[in-house]
Amino acid sequence: MTSTARRTDIPRIIGHRGAVGHAPENTVAGFRKAKELGCSWVEFDCMLTRDEVVILHHDDDLDRTTNGTGLVSETNLAAVRRLDAGSWFSSDFAKVPVPTFDEAVSALAQLGLGGNVEIKPATGYDRITGRIVAERTAELWPATLPPPVMSSFSLAALEEAQKAAPQLDRAILWWEIPDDWQAHQDRLEASAVHVSVKKLTEARAAEFRNAGIPFRVYTVNDPSDAARLFDWGCEAIFTDYPDRFA
Repeated sequence: MTSTARRTDIPRIIGHRGAVGHAPENTVAGFRKAKELGCSWVEFDCMLTRDEVVILHHDDDLDRTTNGTGLVSETNLAAVRRLDAGSWFSSDFAKVPVPTFDEAVSALAQLGLGGNVEIKPATGYDRITGRIVAERTAELWPATLPPPVMSSFSLAALEEAQKAAPQLDRAILWWEIPDDWQAHQDRLEASAVHVSVKKLTEARAAEFRNAGIPFRVYTVNDPSDAARLFDWGCEAIFTDYPDRFA
């Protein structure tokens, strides 16, 4: 059954992929900016390279957020390490690298930032990504930080994470929220749901509240949206602009 123990260490404002409105996503530079803007937690995406190293990256391909091309799943870490993951955003971030998960966790520890570890498998790599990301998180996460939340849109990835590291907190990410959402919560022993600001209705929020399931909402950049969501009982929002909610 779903855990009913509500965490008390989740902040109301979580930086989305660091602080995407101000720094390149899924980079240590983005973590630093989020901290500077007052965040105590950030969310970031974890994917596997061809040689099965966990890196921080969102898309199946490298094209949008680096000066590389091609699929992450077909690119070895050594090639990823040569890429510039900052110039696309601003020349101020030229030569910012794609971080490995190990580097990201080290940066979080130095900055004192909690983390939502999103398992973002490349197409067709759900299970292996879920397993390896969970194993690495369990191995590396420092005791000085709040326990992480592991989330994913991929139920298969979360199943593998549950097997590999059952002690880690899990949350299911939904775009379209299915009517049987609670059955998935129970099966995966997930402690929360993460849902889209574009899809959440007041009725669905009431369902979550009545079931005692914390819900957190992405990606919220308008303070008026945040006010409405908190009125509905939302526990936290993920935002590109933490400074708008200082």
